[in-house]
Amino acid sequence: MGGVLLRRSLRQREAHDPRASTPNTSEQRTRMRKLIYYIATTLDGFIAGPDGQSDFFPIDPDLMAAMNAEQPETVPTRLRAAAGLTDAENLRFDTTLMGRGTYELALKEGITSPYAHLQQYVFSRTLTTTDPHVEIVSGDPVAFIRQLKQQPGMDIWLCGGGQLAGHLRREIDELMIKRYPVVIGAGIPVFAGQFDPVGFTLIGTRTFPSGATVTTYMRT
Repeated sequence: MGGVLLRRSLRQREAHDPRASTPNTSEQRTRMRKLIYYIATTLDGFIAGPDGQSDFFPIDPDLMAAMNAEQPETVPTRLRAAAGLTDAENLRFDTTLMGRGTYELALKEGITSPYAHLQQYVFSRTLTTTDPHVEIVSGDPVAFIRQLKQQPGMDIWLCGGGQLAGHLRREIDELMIKRYPVVIGAGIPVFAGQFDPVGFTLIGTRTFPSGATVTTYMRT
């Protein structure tokens, strides 16, 4: 079923969506797309509190400026104007993946298309949407992402949450972890699911004035 949904969504995207432009480099056209889990986490490994809250994460202007410059498309659409990114081009990602819990956080605020400048896929067996910029995927996420990687385009951003990341852990090509110097004790983990070790190789770490770090790993 995932393959049918993917083919249908790609046809719709090509016909109606101006974001579905041809990748702007030959390297992007020929290489397989990567699935990158870019996420903020606490020192004790949580990406959000028990109810999905994230306002406890400290604000680091230097980290924010660096990330906004490198991948402005990861800023939600409603915040792009305030960040000076209204007309910013997508530099690394043109697609984002969300689990039901991540998408519902936006719905609670009345936002049906949190990343309208990206192709958005939400994985859920129960949700429905009438927003033309959001595709609900009810089938196997692993089969879906394997087909999506074969399609032309930029890299794919997994923005949350822990359950979806757990399902896709063996499909994730790169981890980009923003780790903030705060401990919360309980919440939504970076990965949720069954015990299933997957190895990653450290690529690099950057440290910012607040004590926050951005660490990149590649799947071994």
